[in-house]
Amino acid sequence: MKPGQTALALASSIIVGCAAVKPATAPAMLNAVPLAGTTLPSGGQWPESHWWQRYQDPTLNQLVETALADSPTLAAAHARFDSARESVRVTAAAVGAHVDASAQLARQRLSDNGLFSPERLMINNWYNQADLGLAASYTFDWWGKQRASVEAATSEAHAAAAERNAAALVLSGAVVDTYFGWQADQARLALVQQRVDALAQVAAIDGARYRAELDSADEQARSNGDLAAARQQQASLAGSAQLRLVALAALTGHAVAQLPQLDAKPLPQLPSALPEGVGMDLLARRPDIAASRARVEAAQRRRHVAAAQFYPDISLHALAGLQSIELGKLLQAGSANPQIGIAIHLPLFDNGQRTAQLKIADSEINAAIATYNETIIGAAREVASDVVAGEQAASERTQQLAQIDSASHFEQSAAARVRQGITDLRPQLSAQYALLLQRDALVQLDAAALSADIALQRALGGGFEDSPVNNPKLTYTP
Repeated sequence: MKPGQTALALASSIIVGCAAVKPATAPAMLNAVPLAGTTLPSGGQWPESHWWQRYQDPTLNQLVETALADSPTLAAAHARFDSARESVRVTAAAVGAHVDASAQLARQRLSDNGLFSPERLMINNWYNQADLGLAASYTFDWWGKQRASVEAATSEAHAAAAERNAAALVLSGAVVDTYFGWQADQARLALVQQRVDALAQVAAIDGARYRAELDSADEQARSNGDLAAARQQQASLAGSAQLRLVALAALTGHAVAQLPQLDAKPLPQLPSALPEGVGMDLLARRPDIAASRARVEAAQRRRHVAAAQFYPDISLHALAGLQSIELGKLLQAGSANPQIGIAIHLPLFDNGQRTAQLKIADSEINAAIATYNETIIGAAREVASDVVAGEQAASERTQQLAQIDSASHFEQSAAARVRQGITDLRPQLSAQYALLLQRDALVQLDAAALSADIALQRALGGGFEDSPVNNPKLTYTP
């Protein structure tokens, strides 16, 4: 083909390709977390990277650090990031110039009955063939296809890095929630033990009065039933505490016997409030949102690759080689066998394959944006519900303290009547039982408020920031 014809074919291919590629029409991406219209308390702080330290519990700190270091779940997330990072390097390695060296030495025999028989050529049947070469090639990235491929792989690596942080956040949150769940069980176990002791005294008094024929059997049956119910709850709480230990062991990747010594402590009480500008800043502080955004960027880069398939590829190749049938003459100037060439790939007709690939790329962009928007809406729901749950628990706690104060007053009055000999011990024990029930309800409210605060720390990103520190920049140099 003459140079003019080649240029005409190249120009025609580019024009046809440009006509075939249509711009993507993707749905709009949300640029803020939709929290408008919700009345939520503000003035809070963003979580720190070690957000669990806000509870000031050394045992908890040790458990979380052990989980982050030894958990198989987080190890799998690390492996996915390492794989994505190496994929960037593999994709980048396929771009640009390539140089290969080769050497070959062979001894061959010509057939007596072949096209080039030794008798016609007046040579021996056996001869040596030596080749030594240095090949180089370079593909021009005029349409940005290779660059887009590397950028797509880089975005996937950033998504994997953000998902690794998301996995760490879920893991640390599960450890913190499980640990304080165990603490709540211990506090409730101590209260239910006091209730069992009080009900046991009531049952003993009712039994003695029944044997003395002072009361009917109904009173004894009722007190025995209350005692059995309290012991049933005691067994349930003990089982719950043991299951939480098993869960902590699984989260940290160790056996229950390898857990640190856990001591019962009062539950911390921390107010729940949102930091300023949470609607906008949350986009960069939630690892799952950062991962979804990186997936959108990767899908957009892959569409660029699909669009570039409509345009021609041009590559140069060169070979500096030596060839000789005598090894001793291989390095002589006359053995030189250089080659140089240019290759042009013109996409003309493929039965609609490239068009279908472009439509697939458009669909992937739409799906990635839909997932991104869904993630943002889910983040808004989590943040709002966690704050509301914390506020509700705090409001109920005020009323619960009032009920505890009233029950304490009744318990003191009943104790005074017992001291004065007006009545037996049962009214005081009943008032003490009611007071213990109110204190148990307070512990449950405190546990619910703490669980809401833990969930809020996770919903606010747990100290994650979409920056080069968390998502190392993987650049492409053509």
